[in-house]
Amino acid sequence: MNPTVQAFFDDATNTVTYLVNDPATGAAAIIDPVLDYDAESGGTSTASADAVLAAARAQGLEVVWLLETHAHADHLSAGDYLRGLTGAPIGVGDRITEVQSTFAERFGLPVPEAAVFDQLFADGDRFALGSLEVEVLHTPGHTPACISYRIGDAVFVGDTLFMPDFGTARADFPGGDATTLYRSIQRLLSLPPETRVFVGHDYLPKDGRRDFRWETTIGAEREGNVHVGGGATEADFTAMRRARDETLPPPKLLEPALRANIRAGAVG
Repeated sequence: MNPTVQAFFDDATNTVTYLVNDPATGAAAIIDPVLDYDAESGGTSTASADAVLAAARAQGLEVVWLLETHAHADHLSAGDYLRGLTGAPIGVGDRITEVQSTFAERFGLPVPEAAVFDQLFADGDRFALGSLEVEVLHTPGHTPACISYRIGDAVFVGDTLFMPDFGTARADFPGGDATTLYRSIQRLLSLPPETRVFVGHDYLPKDGRRDFRWETTIGAEREGNVHVGGGATEADFTAMRRARDETLPPPKLLEPALRANIRAGAVG
């Protein structure tokens, strides 16, 4: 059996949150939940997270997992908020400890305990979502702690891959690496071509020929991803990614996002 997937797009940060459930049992996971943040005032709102939770409750779903693909630099996580409402544990990749150390030092903060997250996943870990099995794939490169979640015929890749016409994640954050990212992407592209791919963001290509989208397939990525499709070599990708990253500004919410996200989304 395959999961049912519902997407919630946050216009302010171009982030997609996923509500994923097992049709047989109603057990559900929320992947990469967003906490709304007003950069001008520094205030937060839970409207986006509340909408996802309301949808789950309206369908009789029980949220049993809150899953992060990585510590996001472009939006605040609502993981801690939703944990308080649902009692569901927050899971993240076990190399989050490296990210915590890096950014705590950068911001002059004490290093958070890894236990602010409830479950640290290693590559190859498997756990239950109702009657479904979730497989953890370590897919570093964007950050050292990035993981993807494979559930049935679907894989949730966070920022590792974007839609084919937009390409791939940046790799210039501390601990990021373009060559490592290429190898992680090749691991994803080795999955069956019919595998559904759910990306963490969508940024419209400059030609403006489509609306926002966040679902594709491994086959489509393999054939047509503008950065890695059609057999792009590791050397070519690494050179392209490094040159492109040099032109990118830092994310607007980098500091408030990472201050919160290395603590599982806790604010204040």
